[in-house]
Amino acid sequence: MLAEIITIGDELLIGQVVDTNSAFIAKKLNKIGVSVYQITSIQDDKQHILQALANAENRVDIIICTGGLGPTKDDITKKTIAEYFNDTLVKDESVLQNIETIWEQHVRSELLQVNKDQALIPSMSKPLMNNLGTAPGMWIEKDNKVFISLPGVPYEMKALIEYQVIPQLKDKYNCPFILHKTMLVYGIGESALAARIEDWEDALPKHIKLAYLPNLGKMRLRLSTKGFDETQLKKEVQEQIDKVIPLIREEYAGLEDEDGSVEVVIAKQLTKLGHTLAIAESCTGGAVAERFTTHSGASAFFKGGLVTYSTESKINVLKVSEADIETYSVVSSQVAEAMAKNAQLLFQSDYAMATTGNAGPTKGDSDAEVGTVFIAIATKTDVYSQEFNFGNSRLKVINKAVNKALEMLLKEIFKN
Repeated sequence: MLAEIITIGDELLIGQVVDTNSAFIAKKLNKIGVSVYQITSIQDDKQHILQALANAENRVDIIICTGGLGPTKDDITKKTIAEYFNDTLVKDESVLQNIETIWEQHVRSELLQVNKDQALIPSMSKPLMNNLGTAPGMWIEKDNKVFISLPGVPYEMKALIEYQVIPQLKDKYNCPFILHKTMLVYGIGESALAARIEDWEDALPKHIKLAYLPNLGKMRLRLSTKGFDETQLKKEVQEQIDKVIPLIREEYAGLEDEDGSVEVVIAKQLTKLGHTLAIAESCTGGAVAERFTTHSGASAFFKGGLVTYSTESKINVLKVSEADIETYSVVSSQVAEAMAKNAQLLFQSDYAMATTGNAGPTKGDSDAEVGTVFIAIATKTDVYSQEFNFGNSRLKVINKAVNKALEMLLKEIFKN
């Protein structure tokens, strides 16, 4: 079963808005056995939309469009979809009632005609009620193919996908089970890794595919397969994981969570153990803490974090020794370890992590070379650090430092 996602909006094509909708939809479809064949971004232009719909209909079974359903003149998706199916727009009373309810409860001002007109949908479509906004989703079937149009506002689209689109697709189609297992590997480049596991890769069964996914200091190895026997597929993929781990034992850091992030693996382990974490950051500017707090449930393990960016804040807030800074410089193992240990004591946490370094382009308060980063881990009984050089690109240095900090923390909490 194949799907195409079409995102509509000039704002996507000029870089004003980043398309996060497609990634969300693709993940949800994948979990029910629907493979995304293509993702297409197009203009708010009638001919462009019509052509994209025709192309998608020739390629796939399910077409999901997002965007262009608002009340203003530049929102032309609904009228264009009606034209594509040689249909007309008709007022749906249930949608109008939903709009009036939302307006009464949340807007409390005059309901304009342009808002009422959002209750107009193609006569052959089934409305997907949007309880978070006034633009309904639409479901149209033609020749055993499904066309779905959704609002582009992410939180509205997500609710419609989760609670209406996915359940209805599961009811309509008998889809295969799709399985992905992703191994986290640190400290080895893509080419060296490929050479080391070449014989294992060549011996993989034809229905199990391997993908290399490099990302600034870490590597993900993803095994993918699909079929209708879920138990057998899981058994076969696990057998292949068991075969490759001895080849990468020193670099292997575990399996990535299905949500696709190492911080979720860390979060789940800390929560499971009942342990807590604190973070003190300098050169990463809060980016490590953000990786955790982006996900719900962080309060179960995350005590708090500090961004002590200046030398003064390290001394005054984290109580790092001024003598150590003068002797070793602010970018040093001694300062990184003091930051981590003092954060652990301040927040009374089980673990603490700290970063200090020169992200560039200038050296700041230290003579350390641009790209130099020290990362420290503190526990209740120990503190240690490592020195790295992540190059001379500021953004690359920061992102590599974040990934390396997460790697070190992952290894520490899984020691026992």
